[in-house]
Amino acid sequence: MKVRFYIDPETSLPHIYGHQVFEGEVEDVLIHPGEDRPGQEGSRVATGQTRAGRLLRVIYVPDPEPDSVFVITAYELSGKPLKAYRRRRRGRQRT
Repeated sequence: MKVRFYIDPETSLPHIYGHQVFEGEVEDVLIHPGEDRPGQEGSRVATGQTRAGRLLRVIYVPDPEPDSVFVITAYELSGKPLKAYRRRRRGRQRT
C-alpha cells in the first residue's frame, strides 16, 4: 500500500509528528485496522493497534490510484474514545 502524508506547512514535516505518531505506526493500523469507518467529507477513520501496542486513530482519504491513501492525521486514543473503541471491540468478539 502506498501511503502519503499531509505535510504541516509550518514545520515541513508530516502532521502526524505533532501527535508523536510515526509513519510505520500509521501503516500498521492501515494494514490491520480493528475498525475502518466512514468519516466526514469522503474521509475514512481507521482505528487499530500498532506492533508496539499503541491504539491509534488514523484519518485518511483513499487516493484515486489503486492501493494508495493520503493520511491527514493520526493520534493515540485516550479517554472516552478509547473506552468506546474497547467496548465496540468486546461486543464484536461475542458474536
